[in-house]
Order: sequence, then C-alpha cells, then structure tokens
Amino acid sequence: MSAHDHHAGALPPEPEKATLEGRNKILGFWLFLGAETVLFGTLFSAYLALRNSVLDGPRPEELFQLPMTFIMTVVLLVSSLTSVFAVQAMHRHKTGPMLGWLAVTIALGALFLGMEIYEFNEYVHEGHRFTTSAFSSAFYSLVGFHGAHVAFGILWIGLVILQILKKGLTVVTAPKVYVSAIYWHFIDVVWVFIFTVVYLMGKV
Repeated sequence: MSAHDHHAGALPPEPEKATLEGRNKILGFWLFLGAETVLFGTLFSAYLALRNSVLDGPRPEELFQLPMTFIMTVVLLVSSLTSVFAVQAMHRHKTGPMLGWLAVTIALGALFLGMEIYEFNEYVHEGHRFTTSAFSSAFYSLVGFHGAHVAFGILWIGLVILQILKKGLTVVTAPKVYVSAIYWHFIDVVWVFIFTVVYLMGKV
C-alpha cells in the first residue's frame, strides 16, 4: 500500500466536507458560481439581442456546422461523467483511480478546446471575425468566454493533480477535487445552453 493510500484510508466517507474549512470552501464556491451564472446570463442576453445584426458578414445558418459542435458537446459531457467518477473514487479513498479519471477529464477538456480553436479558425477564414458585426462580437464574447473557462478548468484540475501527487489525498486536498469537479460541471451545463441557444437556434 502506498503512502497516499495509507493516508487516504483514515479519511471519512466524504473527506471534502470533513472540516469546517472544507465546507466553507464549497459554500463559497457555490456563491461564486451564482455570480458566474449572472455574468453568462448577461452574455447570453447580449447574444440573443444581436444575433441578427450581421451587416455584410455570414449569417448563423450559413456559418455553423452542427456535426462538429455536436461532437464537441459529447466530448464535454463525457468529461463531466469522468469528473463524477473521480469524485466517486475519492469517496472510496482510491487515490490512483481518482487521479486517472481527473487526467482523462483534462484530456477530454483539451480535445474540446482544440476543436473549438479549429472551429474559430474556420470561421475567421469565412470572414466571421470579432469585429465583422455585432453578431460576431456577441458570438465570440460568449463562446470565447466559455472557452477561457474550459482552459482555466484544465489548468486548475492539473494543479490539483500535482498537489495530490505531492501531499496525498487529505481533508485539505479533497475539497479542492470536489470544488474543481463542481466547476467542471458548471462549464459543461453552460456549454449545453450555448449549443442549444447559439448553434441549434442559429440553424432554425
């Protein structure tokens, strides 16, 4: 048995909530996500108000490629599932499987981000730049802001993995795993709304 597993063996069933500090971190993070929801709501409202203001640029129905964005959606939803598996492994005090599922989550997030960068590059070549129209500005602001959140999530989970490799799974590191998983679910849910409101409605 490794030192990490031995240390994890003394943990309670839900180590992320075992201390007051851990519970406060989780509560504080939910409040942070409330503010993030308002921010994304503002960007969604701006997009809906401006989506028909295309000037001489391409229209949404001419631009969007649903097969690719559908694949991106599946990739991100699967990554949400792998983050659930990571938390379940943490609750079973299985450090190795937990780290493995977190690594898979990062890999899927990176794949999503790579596909999004490719998508943006294709749009730019089709004349859909940030300053082309009010529609393009609103589109890149909303979808790009979400992409930045995905990039931050990848970095965050990566740092959590490094910390656990160094310090093990403890009542201090467990809340960081749990909170990063909540964050990942949040950006997955936001993407589902983007896929529906931006891409599906854009083809109607």
